[in-house]
Amino acid sequence: MQRTFLVLAASLMLFSATGLRAQDAQVETYGGGANRFSLATGSPGELGLLKLLAETFASRADAQMVWHKAGTGQSMKLLKEKKVDMVMVHAPGQEETAVAEGWATQRTLIGSNEFYIVGPAADPARIAEAKGAADAYRRIAAAQAKFVSRGDNSGTHQKEMSVWKSASIVPEGAWYIVTRDFMTASLKRANAEGGYFMTDSSTWVAAKKDVPQLKVLFRGDKSLVNTYSAMLATGGTPGEATARRFIEFVASAEGQRIIRDYGRERYDEPLYNDAEYARQYVH
Repeated sequence: MQRTFLVLAASLMLFSATGLRAQDAQVETYGGGANRFSLATGSPGELGLLKLLAETFASRADAQMVWHKAGTGQSMKLLKEKKVDMVMVHAPGQEETAVAEGWATQRTLIGSNEFYIVGPAADPARIAEAKGAADAYRRIAAAQAKFVSRGDNSGTHQKEMSVWKSASIVPEGAWYIVTRDFMTASLKRANAEGGYFMTDSSTWVAAKKDVPQLKVLFRGDKSLVNTYSAMLATGGTPGEATARRFIEFVASAEGQRIIRDYGRERYDEPLYNDAEYARQYVH
C-alpha cells in the first residue's frame, strides 16, 4: 500500500510539473529592467514583432515585459480581471465595449494586416471565383469542403463567425474542424487536412513555407482588413505607468517604423502595416 501511495504521489508530482511547464510555455519575458509590466496578445508575439518592440523599449525605459500568449478573447478577459496591464488586440467591437464599460482606456490604433482565405490548390469549393468573403463561405458550406476554425474566441475566430453570420450560415458537421488552438497551429492543421482556413496575412507570410499544400485563394474584401489596437487596464494595475509609456512608444514615429518594416529583411515583405495605413479602415 505504501508503494502504491508513493507511485501515486510521484505521478501527481509529475502531472503538476507538466502542468506548470505547459502554463509557463504561454508566458515569456523580454528585457531585464526594474520597471516590470505585463501584456497579453497573440500573433504579434507569436511572430516576433512584440519581442523587437519590447526589447527596444526596455533598453530605453529600464523595463521588463511579461508577455501572456493569448488570443483576443482571452486577452480581453485578462485585462478586465486586471491580470495584465495592457493588451494588443484586433476586435474593434470588443474594444469599444471595454472602453464604454470603463475597464479599458488609452485605446490606441497601432497597425493592421488583413485576413486571407487559404485552401488546397484544387479549390474544391471554387472560392477563387467568389464575389466576397460571405460568398466564399457559402461556397465552402455548400460543397461541405473541410474548413478549419480556431474556435477559441480569438479576434480571428470572431471575424470568421461574423463572415458566417453575413453568409446566413451556422457552420456545423464533420467538414467543420475546430482546433481551439493558435493561428500557426491551426494553419498547419488545415495543411494536413487539405482544408480551408482564414489566416492573417502576417502569419501567412511567415509560415507559408511550412504549409506547402495551401495557397491564398481569396483576399481583398475590405471587411477582412484587420486593425490592431493597444489598450490599458483601468484602475491602477502594478505596471500601469510603464505600460502607458510602452503604448506611447509603439504609437511614436520609431515604434511605427518598427511595425511597418518588420519582416521585410527576412521575408522580402513586411508583416504589418502601420497605424496611418490602418486608419482608413477604422469606422
